[in-house]
Amino acid sequence: MVANNSPYPTHTPKCVMITGATGGFGQAFARRFAALGCTLILHGRNEEKLNSLVRDLGIKAHTVIFDLCDKAQTNQAMDIIAHDFPQIDLLINNAGGALGLDKFQDAAEDDFENMIEMNNTSLLRITRKILPNMVTNKSGHIMNIGSMAGNWPYPSGNVYCAVKAFVHQFSLALRSDLVGTNVRVTNIEPGIAETSFSMARFKGDEDKAKAVYAGTTALTAEDIAETAIWAACLPEHVNVNTIEVMPTQQSFSALHIERYG
Repeated sequence: MVANNSPYPTHTPKCVMITGATGGFGQAFARRFAALGCTLILHGRNEEKLNSLVRDLGIKAHTVIFDLCDKAQTNQAMDIIAHDFPQIDLLINNAGGALGLDKFQDAAEDDFENMIEMNNTSLLRITRKILPNMVTNKSGHIMNIGSMAGNWPYPSGNVYCAVKAFVHQFSLALRSDLVGTNVRVTNIEPGIAETSFSMARFKGDEDKAKAVYAGTTALTAEDIAETAIWAACLPEHVNVNTIEVMPTQQSFSALHIERYG
């Protein structure tokens, strides 16, 4: 792991914004970047959880509270952030998630519309607000938290696989747009990770959530935070485009085949 005392030249971001900071990945990101001494801007929907996180970190941090699925709230809050913090040099688009695990023909319309809104539309809105300052500053890093589901479809993954495939392609296309600006773009694509993800996906059904991780060793939020730190702290001339990370116990499945008889 790249550290401040490493003989290898490193880059430490000074001001980091993390969306979805009260989730499993978000909290781990906040702890690791706080340990580096970064100024943190932490987003969440729940003020109590956000304030609790800041207390646990034991640092001063700016908090911003809004619902990613509310366009007016998002734009208003992000206009203020972009104005007050023009030197954000790392944006971690972490907020997102899955809802339900039904075949598409049985899926709830609200669920797949919300997945598109929180994984894609809000990511675009937030990035669009922060990116112009990075381009002006000729320095910055957009780090999107995608998923291996964007590369490897699975039964009943339908819309979640699609929204994470969007994040993958958007990250690559944004990277192409930003050549010559010195702004970096990275998409981190975790495999199975034991966080609150499955509890949200199954809407609080603890038995279903636990079954996802039963009998295996999944990634942890800290594993992904270490991956983010590594990519963010490489010298500015190094851009990690995409990182797909799986636990050792996870690999690729056989194709789905219907068999007769």
